[in-house]
Amino acid sequence: MPLLRSKDVLQLEGGGRLPELEIAYHQYGRLSPQGDNVIWVCHALTANSDVASWWLGLFGPGKALDPTRYLIVCANVPGSCYGSTGPLSNHPETGSIYGHDFPRLSIRDLVAAHERLREHLGITRIHLLIGGSLGGQQALEWATTHPERFDHLALIATNARHSAWGIAFNESQRMAIAADQSWATNSPEAGLAGMRAARAIALLSYRNYETYTRYQSEVEGRALPPEGQRDYRAVTYQQYQGQKLAARFNAYSYWRLSEAMDSHDVSRGRGSLAAALQRVRARTLVLGIHEDLLFPPEEQRLLAAHIPNAHLQLINSALGHDGFLVESAALNQNLNAFLPANHLVS
Repeated sequence: MPLLRSKDVLQLEGGGRLPELEIAYHQYGRLSPQGDNVIWVCHALTANSDVASWWLGLFGPGKALDPTRYLIVCANVPGSCYGSTGPLSNHPETGSIYGHDFPRLSIRDLVAAHERLREHLGITRIHLLIGGSLGGQQALEWATTHPERFDHLALIATNARHSAWGIAFNESQRMAIAADQSWATNSPEAGLAGMRAARAIALLSYRNYETYTRYQSEVEGRALPPEGQRDYRAVTYQQYQGQKLAARFNAYSYWRLSEAMDSHDVSRGRGSLAAALQRVRARTLVLGIHEDLLFPPEEQRLLAAHIPNAHLQLINSALGHDGFLVESAALNQNLNAFLPANHLVS
């Protein structure tokens, strides 16, 4: 996995700073002679830069993210734990992990890191900028800040500013982490039990009532579990999802990146929301999910109403918000219809 090591300070929107910055990233495919076939993918909250590992349904020959046609780039965001500078990195001025001292990030800070990597790679134009959820927030902010860079923009299950509903879910998760007594320490394992609970809370927003009814309901008339056992399907599912995340992520990153999501507001310092969205110049596909509780369709309708040259498409998914990761057929169909078909690498 390539790694950009930059000794230049990254000044953060909230006043903090990263004295140096490492950005882990993946590249797939080759740049065309004209330099006009770059797809840049922005990942979601707990994902990484290896798009092929988590968006496999969209990645591969004949699919929307086709490395035989495009140069595909994805960078791991600062604050994460998958190679870029994050809370478990050593602070260059102390030699110890940042831990709780890792500074607060905003979506604009994540975009500033993308810009640093773009310059390092010598990419001047991006054919398609795409992201879902937190990734879509980054993509929209980037396309608003530097509208001249992008030809096409795909915003999936995302919004123009994070809602009070979304912020409340994130704060509930941070409260769960803070309730873990180990959170007071400055160790890599701090807050892991709390993060398991936080992930269970998050799943309620990623899915919906119908999802749990369809996939986690008990058989009618099932016997009461024995004393001391909690083996209802919904119970074991929530516990499994919490354990699964705790095995691959850390609570510091979860905390800081959820705060970055809360910060998302493309209108900050730019007048009204409508005026900010008018800055986007890329031809835009806004794709939402009817059953999404966390980023409901009205948020995508707002994007499409104010972004010039935007097209709105809504799909169905029994998995709610998580449909942006798994509804491969619908996503590929809409993206392939949206993108020109003439970017073959010679």
